[in-house]
Amino acid sequence: MAGLFSIGEVLIDFIPEQKGKALKDVVSFERAPGGAPANVAAAVAKAGGKASMITKLGMDGFGDFLVETLNNVGVNTEHVLRTKEANTALAFVSLKEDGERDFSFYRKPSADLLLNEKEIDESWFGAGDILHFCSVDLVESPMKQAHIKAIRSAKEKGAIISFDPNVRLPLWEDPQDCRKTILQFIPEAHIVKISDEELAFITGLNDEAEAIQSLFVGDVKGVIFTRGSEGADLYVNGECYRSSGYRVSVQDTTGAGDAFIGGFLYKLLEKNATVSRLSTILQEENQDILSYANASGALTTTGKGAISALPTKEEIFQLIKSHS
Repeated sequence: MAGLFSIGEVLIDFIPEQKGKALKDVVSFERAPGGAPANVAAAVAKAGGKASMITKLGMDGFGDFLVETLNNVGVNTEHVLRTKEANTALAFVSLKEDGERDFSFYRKPSADLLLNEKEIDESWFGAGDILHFCSVDLVESPMKQAHIKAIRSAKEKGAIISFDPNVRLPLWEDPQDCRKTILQFIPEAHIVKISDEELAFITGLNDEAEAIQSLFVGDVKGVIFTRGSEGADLYVNGECYRSSGYRVSVQDTTGAGDAFIGGFLYKLLEKNATVSRLSTILQEENQDILSYANASGALTTTGKGAISALPTKEEIFQLIKSHS
């Protein structure tokens, strides 16, 4: 089986001990490893797939903790570099009663933003591999250039490119810079995952069908439109494949979307997907892929944090079986 490479931020999420309080009113927090690209890598590794993380961490205790955490779930960390020039990124999360979140980030800059293009080695990637990235580390920085080189190098080797914009506006000086950057990178991807909350902002279109079709630019072969607990729709070659979500008891939605796309990409690796066969596999295997991804995302919301709450493959299959 080929492997997943995830590039971008790895950070500490500080999750409040109390729900339903504004960030200013939270008294105590629980430390949890996170960062969307890292969550995706962990989801693939925990399912038994091969996953590697590409990033940079501070030479600090938080960085040590994150490397240890990734190693413990089976993520390869040989491409995780360390620096004394900046600290590991932190994010403080406020949870509403329904488990939805509000973020406050500490990274001006954080170590991940200092990874540069010279530290990306094109020999890492191979045909059938998947390179996954998000938008948080696409702010103007050395890391943005590292993404560009990684994407180019992976494509040249025949890898599938996956992009989840995962919009976090507090990290951008101007929301329109975020939007323009996401639109710049979408054509580079073969798979784009977008949530119902992000669609209108990114595309500038209010008509759902028109907005989704506008994402088919450049190399995009498939668009995954996620609808939270209601499931997800997969668009390929003008067809829409719908799927339902799973009802679970929600504690914390942090990492649910990452667990979803992690499950989705794991299934593509399991099915030996390649760029040339991607559309065919997505069309022929859509229900198997989507049911697994939906179950992965749903189960992650039943625990606190992201990586620590990721389900095993067995737990995912049990949830699917209970609803069949």
